[in-house]
Amino acid sequence: MGDTRAIRRGQEPPSGDVRADSLEERFFIASQWSLMWWKFKRHRLAIVSGAVLLVLYLLAAFCEFIAPYDLNERHRRYVYTPPQRIRLFHDGRFTRPFVYGLERSVDPETLRKSYAENRSEVFPLRLFVRGHEYRFWDLFPTDVHLFGVDEGGTAFLLGTDRLGRDMVSRIVYGSRISLSIGLIGVVLSLVLGVILGGVSGYYGGTTDNLIQRFIEMLRSFPTIPLWMALSAALPAQWPPLRIYFGITVILSLVGWTGLARVVRGKLLALREEDYAMAARVAGASEGRIIAGHLIPAFMSHIIVTVTLAIPGMILAETALSFLGLGLRPPVTSWGVLLQEAQNVRTVALHPWLLLPVLFVIVTVLAFNFIGDGLRDAADPYAR
Repeated sequence: MGDTRAIRRGQEPPSGDVRADSLEERFFIASQWSLMWWKFKRHRLAIVSGAVLLVLYLLAAFCEFIAPYDLNERHRRYVYTPPQRIRLFHDGRFTRPFVYGLERSVDPETLRKSYAENRSEVFPLRLFVRGHEYRFWDLFPTDVHLFGVDEGGTAFLLGTDRLGRDMVSRIVYGSRISLSIGLIGVVLSLVLGVILGGVSGYYGGTTDNLIQRFIEMLRSFPTIPLWMALSAALPAQWPPLRIYFGITVILSLVGWTGLARVVRGKLLALREEDYAMAARVAGASEGRIIAGHLIPAFMSHIIVTVTLAIPGMILAETALSFLGLGLRPPVTSWGVLLQEAQNVRTVALHPWLLLPVLFVIVTVLAFNFIGDGLRDAADPYAR
């Protein structure tokens, strides 16, 4: 009795056995979502990946504030400038982060421009500086940026492209398109997959055969040529926003088949369970049985499937835009930025133009690690 009263008061129980019994009881009466969360927290790589994705989506949400320059601002004197190094020591003394000024020179024979640091010009990196004006979330005008340098200096931390545009700014702006197209595309795929997969698995028979044969026909087409054909069908005169949604719909129409098969398989196994039969006997409609009883029973598996599908959407958009069949300028995404690095000469002379691919790799790996952690957490009783 004394041990029980101590537990109720939140005090340390005198016996380790009492604590073990309490934890075991808490484990077996916990909800499915609590069990998933407890197990997911033990997957450290998934937690770190979640933090990385949070940072990337914050970059996308606040890209105007974080980018030091405007998306299309050209610095004509600094074309193909290599990344500037952030330094902490000047004249042998430790100081705040800064960059040196740049001096441009032109080879008289090859006319190739080169840049060297001018160590007599020191430009400290400052936070919350004023730069070009923009409308934050299209709500109010402001000119405050996260970081920058004083007037007369440059902060090309990842270099510039062939038009002298800052790569940091373009990558940050591009994250908004590349990351959002994955989420929007997966939401559309989720709707199609759950509806068609649910109808196929619950009703069976001729309906199931028709839907499954249609899925097999779609999956029999080579993915890249199918994407290319559908993307080429979009009118070239469409405005950028319509092209963006067109590409998103194309990726969704091709990507819903895997989720539909997952939903169908689960419904085939669950539709004869006692609670489904009880709901049917109680007079519940078939739509309510599917949406209110069957689908929530394997919602964790749907979340895992959706999480693993997002990087596929991002890679598809990047590939299409890189080939010139997806998004096109002035829309900026990571795939559009990689169009600058399509030839070997550019990559050899200006390798920093390949930096957007690192953001694609990090994003895809982070989603895959989170999906792996969710896959393990979806079966919380497994050891």
